[in-house]
Amino acid sequence: MGREIKKIGVLTSGGDAPGMNAAIRAVVRCGIYNGIEVYGVKKGYNGLINGDVELMEARSVGEILQKGGTILQTARCLEFKEEAGVRKAVETAKELGIDGLIVVGGDGSFRGARDLCRMGLPTIAMPGTIDNDISCSEYTIGYDTCLNTVIEAVDKLRDTSSSHERCSVIEVMGRGAGYIAVETAIACGAEVVLVPEFEFDFNRDVIEVIKKGIARGKKHCIVIVAEGVGGAVEIAKKIQEETGMESRATILGHVQRGGSPTVKDRVVASQMGAKCVELLLDGKENRVVCIRNGEMVDIEIEEALSMKKQLSYELMGLIRKLSV
Repeated sequence: MGREIKKIGVLTSGGDAPGMNAAIRAVVRCGIYNGIEVYGVKKGYNGLINGDVELMEARSVGEILQKGGTILQTARCLEFKEEAGVRKAVETAKELGIDGLIVVGGDGSFRGARDLCRMGLPTIAMPGTIDNDISCSEYTIGYDTCLNTVIEAVDKLRDTSSSHERCSVIEVMGRGAGYIAVETAIACGAEVVLVPEFEFDFNRDVIEVIKKGIARGKKHCIVIVAEGVGGAVEIAKKIQEETGMESRATILGHVQRGGSPTVKDRVVASQMGAKCVELLLDGKENRVVCIRNGEMVDIEIEEALSMKKQLSYELMGLIRKLSV
């Protein structure tokens, strides 16, 4: 045991992700198991600033494993980006007797956790985002559920594309990262995938690929576009003009954030939540729980924020090979 921990808080910040509830449940029940009180902080860092917290019992987190979203709700907090906002949050935590905090979120949430540590509130973070774009971790809570949601939608779109001999251009989430786009493209057999990490020539990498497919007898095709590339409607229009194949755009949007989490997301979130509690009890702070080389580890938040994550060249190449 490190410092004495009697009360901890848990919050979810940034975009919601399936599996966040499993993480909350693990924090609450592992905290209670270790004889400490756990407080749920509502609406992200806003709740910490405003003292919007509630004591959570074991039953407070009953029947939530299967639920998407987050029972604590989440929000982005502009006030928290200022030093005064962070200071107010720390003061509120001290008034409430909270000895440590666990944060579930993305890079922006990690920066908030780091700032809290600098002002005296021990904080541990874990990665929760459907984009899987946290550089320090091979996997983030919510990613697997998102992939399965996208695949289900694309499979249904393929049915109608095949029936009408169309090209379906499907825009998936991933503002600055193409992980969702690439893995779903492989899983659904897409002919083309466009992501922000890789430059592309529209004629060579889109039009010519589709034309070659038509020449081989293909009657329909699937194009996956990451949100960071955008322009699905315009892309569909250009494809129809250049190839003659009727094309339709579908933007999946926030449907990708919701839904009951998969087994993987429930298990990983539970493991991460338990690990965060252990770290606080061991006197650790300013750490991120992450998966590296298939193992669950923890690293300094500063180190985590400095890392860069590279989308796999091999996966991009595989899509080209499989689309022949």
